[in-house]
Amino acid sequence: MRMSNWSDYPILLAVAETGSLTAAGRKLSMSQPTVGRRIRALEDHFGTPLLKREDGALVPTSFGQSMLDHIRRMQDEASAIDRSSATLEDSLAGVVRLSATEGIGTAWLPPVLQVFRASHPDILIDLGIGFKNYNLAQREADIAVRWMGPGDQNSLIGRKVATVTFGLFASESYLQHKGAPQSLEDLKNHDGVMATIMDDKQLWLMDSNHQPRNLPGRVTFRTSSIWAFEQAIEDGYGIGARPVCGGMNRNTAVRRVLPNVTQQEDVFLVAHEDLRRSARIRAVFDFLVEAFAQDAAFFLNGGTSEFGNVAKGVYCGGPNADNPDHIHAPGSRKLDAAE
Repeated sequence: MRMSNWSDYPILLAVAETGSLTAAGRKLSMSQPTVGRRIRALEDHFGTPLLKREDGALVPTSFGQSMLDHIRRMQDEASAIDRSSATLEDSLAGVVRLSATEGIGTAWLPPVLQVFRASHPDILIDLGIGFKNYNLAQREADIAVRWMGPGDQNSLIGRKVATVTFGLFASESYLQHKGAPQSLEDLKNHDGVMATIMDDKQLWLMDSNHQPRNLPGRVTFRTSSIWAFEQAIEDGYGIGARPVCGGMNRNTAVRRVLPNVTQQEDVFLVAHEDLRRSARIRAVFDFLVEAFAQDAAFFLNGGTSEFGNVAKGVYCGGPNADNPDHIHAPGSRKLDAAE
């Protein structure tokens, strides 16, 4: 029996993970007919079906599932080789891939990393923005900034670097039209602005079970973009929950409502344990740990960022700053990860 084409194995994995030839093709930048032809070639090689249709989706057969277990182990080993090559590099030069969400990734990290570049001009930053968890084991990113927890992979090293306070905000134009809520119960009489974030969660105040509490009476604007979310609050669509250090470099026609209602979420810096032995990756990781520490009060209470001189005066003070003396409402925070 001739050896099968190794490049066909990731195609089988993509079909199994997405449930269709078309979706797998989009993921792999291949046409649907090509995906189908490569799957058929694999099935011809092994002389047995690898996929079956179930409830409208393609799922692996028993033999197909056995193959997928091997394919995933092969993928892990290939990723380990890739990581090993990175750890051999002692040079403070080359690309470091970061991942972060909008907000921290788009407004805070760029000016902060400009400070890093002053002392490490040969380290180039590749910043991926989004709410997906980039796979660090497969080097989709070298370092990730993650909310609420570092993830559950044993090979990841996570360090809590910030606690961010969230509050409720609305534009002056909205408040002039609808009035300001005087209690959480009043929110049922108000309009809301929602952002859809990690795992399709809503950006709103959450209870200890990660469920939204005291939702507004109706949602007039929903988006997956934090920038569109911020703009919708400014444009008067309704009340939204955002960090008290949010709204960087935006207009001041947005006011905090129910200032004693807050929630806190932790931010973690995460890397694969192998990659932290790379000189350039470790340099970026250590710098970001220190930068988050310098801006701890900014993330917790708003006010002025320690990097404001670079970030064109990042400021969230005045009526929007949090009161460091009041007691915060319980949120969905997790325990610190082991360093």
